[in-house]
Amino acid sequence: MRLPRPHRVDLLIAACGLACGLLLWGFGMVVRTDALVETRWAPLIPLLVMTAAETVRRSLPRTALLVGTVTVVANEFTHGNVLTILMFTDVVYAAVVYGPPASARRIPYTTGLITVGVTVGFLVWWQNAIALLVGLASGIVCFLPALTGAVVRNHRQAADAARLRAEQTALLAEKDRIQAVTAERARMARELHDMVANHLSAIAIHSTAALSLDDPDTTRTALGVIRENSVAGLAEMRRLIGLLRDSSGDAEPAAAPTLAGLDALLAQAGTNGSSSGLAFVLDDTREETGERLPAPVELAAYRIVQESLTNALKHASAGPVVVHLARDAGALTVRVTSPFGDRPGPRAPGSGAGLVGMRERVALLGGTFEAGPVPDGDGTKTWQVRAVLPAEERTPEG
Repeated sequence: MRLPRPHRVDLLIAACGLACGLLLWGFGMVVRTDALVETRWAPLIPLLVMTAAETVRRSLPRTALLVGTVTVVANEFTHGNVLTILMFTDVVYAAVVYGPPASARRIPYTTGLITVGVTVGFLVWWQNAIALLVGLASGIVCFLPALTGAVVRNHRQAADAARLRAEQTALLAEKDRIQAVTAERARMARELHDMVANHLSAIAIHSTAALSLDDPDTTRTALGVIRENSVAGLAEMRRLIGLLRDSSGDAEPAAAPTLAGLDALLAQAGTNGSSSGLAFVLDDTREETGERLPAPVELAAYRIVQESLTNALKHASAGPVVVHLARDAGALTVRVTSPFGDRPGPRAPGSGAGLVGMRERVALLGGTFEAGPVPDGDGTKTWQVRAVLPAEERTPEG
């Protein structure tokens, strides 16, 4: 097993302690004049061993504490060296700061009990005030460094916890920002598609008709529809740009469309789809209850009808396109049916983004959405878009 490499700071502390200890020993400065081992060089052995313990105070704190404890006890049998004792206090401190959490909790209590035990023991033995001084000295050597290490470790842990909380808060804030930006981009994409796709689809269909049919009346009618949808599309784009401006802009935010504008929407769709044999009908079975739907539900229902009419202009065969609206106590049902099948004449390409946008709108409100062909009673099929939007939250009108 490879031993961990000593830290440079630990090596520096050990070198300084050894140098100072050798200097004190050279000048004959000792802790006590009487000793069990009278040999002059005897204090050097605990000094060297404690120096070795200092070199691993950070990499092997428990080993350093064990070796240091035995060494400081052995130092008491010689004339002693102050640096041996000072380095031991640093080893105790390091064992609490750098040791495992269990050791960091136990060492202060253990050294406190040792201090109390030494004080009481010498009081019983000597029965004079000198025993209190011995207990105070033992507390300074072992308990005070352990207590200091515990305080420093607690502060470091608190700082690390605060730093971790700050990093987590920053990470959560960044995730929230990304989610908000993504949601806003999706909302802008849906609005842009729903506002402009209807006009561009009509332009594509009638421009194709004008190019493919050599009929002056048809061409004139198609150009009129193209101009009307171009102007309307440009107005919608300007309104969207106004919504995207910041507060320093001079554009006033436009009101969100509601179901009250469906008549105008179907009239425009009738103008755009007349050349394709499409007729647009509104079947509104809602009762006048004096209560209005929440604004998000009104907007979602309007956009679903608008996108369904756009898809009918692109893909539906000749026939009626019917918009059904129904409402009960808790939901608004929007259903748009159109003839399903191949049709002659020009068609505008589709990307499928319209269905995705409608599904997202309904999902955001917690409703249900389905789109696809459904069989009729006469063996044909009809394309149906059906959305059920919750409408429990209602505000009294007036």
